[in-house]
Amino acid sequence: MSEITAKATVVVDRPRQEVWKALTDPDLVKQYFMGATVKTDWQVGHPITFSGTWKDKPFEDKGEILDIKPEKEVTYSHWSPLSGADDTPDNYHVVHIALAEADGGTKVTLEQSNLNGDVTEADRSSRSEYEKNWKSTLQGLKKVVEA
Repeated sequence: MSEITAKATVVVDRPRQEVWKALTDPDLVKQYFMGATVKTDWQVGHPITFSGTWKDKPFEDKGEILDIKPEKEVTYSHWSPLSGADDTPDNYHVVHIALAEADGGTKVTLEQSNLNGDVTEADRSSRSEYEKNWKSTLQGLKKVVEA
């Protein structure tokens, strides 16, 4: 596995099945993921897109489902035009989300790395921002699932 460029975790006080539903149901994703509309069929090798508006700028992020084990983990590539980087494999991140049992609830661990396996100086300098954004996203997930 590539070196991790950002990591965030949260414990959700609900069963894994409920957390998984919130990770894969477009109506629930929209509630905690920057209002984004996610489109995918959750099949390995198939596309995934996230579209919406962030800080008054429309976006359509894209990637591909790299691995999926229902109710356990999902991994997908991700590129955003808002990053300002060209749409090339070197500019894609990999997002890995794993679910595990935790004190009657579910521990959600999200790790971000780069598709090409490298870690850039920009990754190192942006790590705290990446982690802040992912922690906020996971807190939103927790709030939606526990509501």
